Amino acid sequence: MAHHGKKYEEAAKLVDRMQVYEPAAAAELVKQTSTVSFDASVEAHLRLGVDPRHADQMVRGTVVLPHGTGKIVRVAVFAQGEKAQEALRAGADEVGAEDLVKKIDAGWLEFDVALATPDLMGQVGRLGKILGRRGLMPNPKAGTITFDLERVIKEVKGGRIEFKVDKSAIIHVPVGKVSFEAPALVDNLAALVDAVNRARPAGAKGQYLRGLSIASTMGPGIRVDMPALLAVAAAA
Repeated sequence: MAHHGKKYEEAAKLVDRMQVYEPAAAAELVKQTSTVSFDASVEAHLRLGVDPRHADQMVRGTVVLPHGTGKIVRVAVFAQGEKAQEALRAGADEVGAEDLVKKIDAGWLEFDVALATPDLMGQVGRLGKILGRRGLMPNPKAGTITFDLERVIKEVKGGRIEFKVDKSAIIHVPVGKVSFEAPALVDNLAALVDAVNRARPAGAKGQYLRGLSIASTMGPGIRVDMPALLAVAAAA
């Protein structure tokens, strides 16, 4: 059995593990139960009724969180010519083609998201072992292989996140910081749940959205009412 510290145990006493909380109450509670001295991240854990072993039940997509994640996102872009200039104007942190491939191959990885124009994927593909194991490889399903660099860079820096179901049929993603106001956390959660609901694969049978909990970094989990979040998204 896992052993938790005193701060965690005290925070856990504030949470009724059997209760499914209304979104606003859950957002307030996740702020109260943060156990660390820094501005902790708030993570959502969404359990789905799919079997990810089957290709027709894979769930993957992106969503722009209306209030962002609270994290500064560093973007590297593989582009050349006018598209490289477009990326720089849009705020990319590092832009290049063959030179950027060589830089990363030599060990440089000071970025959080990698984008690429389709014409450069032949070169970027050489970095598959380096970028792939870190989840940084540009991918058309994630919208990170594109000629529309200005839009995507602004979305990524403004709060776009990628979600993907894991082998346990759970999606784990950050939805903000404990310093966020509770309504902002609710808006972000509603946007996430709505996007995952819209990404329901054709092969999914029965109940699709099985459960949602949120927790701050090293804090206790709090169950959240998903139908109420879908209602928030519908009203937005």
